[in-house]
Amino acid sequence: MASISLRNLVKKYGAVTVIPDLNLEIEDEEFIVLVGPSGCGKSTLLRVLAGLEAIDGGDLMIGDRRVNDVPAAKRDIAMVFQDYALYPHMTVRQNMAFALEMRDLPASEINAKIDAAAKLLDIHPYLDRRPKALSGGQRQRVAMGRAIVRDPQVFLFDEPLSNLDAKLRGQVRAEIKTLSRKLRTTMVFVTHDQIEAMTMADRIVVMKSGVIQQLGTPEEVYEAPVNLFVASFIGSPSMNFMPVTLEGEQLRLAGGGSLPLDSGLSTGVSGPDLILGVRPEHFEVVPEGQGIPAEIMLVEPLGSDTLIHVRAAEQELIARVSPDLRPVAGGSVFLRPIAGKAHLFDSATEMRLIGRNGK
Repeated sequence: MASISLRNLVKKYGAVTVIPDLNLEIEDEEFIVLVGPSGCGKSTLLRVLAGLEAIDGGDLMIGDRRVNDVPAAKRDIAMVFQDYALYPHMTVRQNMAFALEMRDLPASEINAKIDAAAKLLDIHPYLDRRPKALSGGQRQRVAMGRAIVRDPQVFLFDEPLSNLDAKLRGQVRAEIKTLSRKLRTTMVFVTHDQIEAMTMADRIVVMKSGVIQQLGTPEEVYEAPVNLFVASFIGSPSMNFMPVTLEGEQLRLAGGGSLPLDSGLSTGVSGPDLILGVRPEHFEVVPEGQGIPAEIMLVEPLGSDTLIHVRAAEQELIARVSPDLRPVAGGSVFLRPIAGKAHLFDSATEMRLIGRNGK
């Protein structure tokens, strides 16, 4: 197995710089998730790791070896694609055996590797079928099995769950995470789905325009986002934002009214150009006069909880409340950030100033 080191990495397409200067250290056996919106450079970075794209600057190390000019076939990396990339005219066994046969491995060793991977992925009954006879989830398992039999130093996943329905996506997501623990191999997973990132990663790399915005555990990125972009991208529904002015012991709302600093924010920041950030689940419903008056515009019952879309402080906000509240569109509630859960951002720099108990 191997660590990965990206040092001052640059990737260009003609005059367009997609990745300007990226530094990233991935530990041996770590499960790293690259996440960000379309065009942020995450898939390009994965293709650079795989050797499918040339590097325009910097160094790429896999283990102790510099691989800038090493072709893809010799990097000891296996890649699982979004569209499975299985050979339609071959059976599952033949798909899994193909790369091993190219290495001229003995048939007995090939069969042993295939049987072990098939058992691990529960696809043994399908070894004699062709891809068209398999479901989407089964095809993705075959694609993973084809990667596993190669026994690579690093696994790369390029949005492998995008073509699956919601139920299968959750199932295969759990299987990949379990697989990473069993194989104890370095894995790099690309997705635009922040739920996948939160549930699978040892650490998350949040990217925007080829630049790493934040690197940390799912808990760190969720609880202490470094800027407005990360705060809005990580979390579903995303964080609510309200312009405020911090004056002494009060947060003055741009739309009128105020909140006391029992929201858990420190008193070390003041000024007119601030933004209060509150996640939907960090609002509490309080008696009249103790919070922000909010008109309920839309109600989304989710069973275990309910999302209410409200108009408050001249902003459209979303709060996650108990279904026992039984909210109705056209009604009203009073909302207040739970103590210790709110964040303050500088509206000019978009950087987080304080939040989560003043941290």
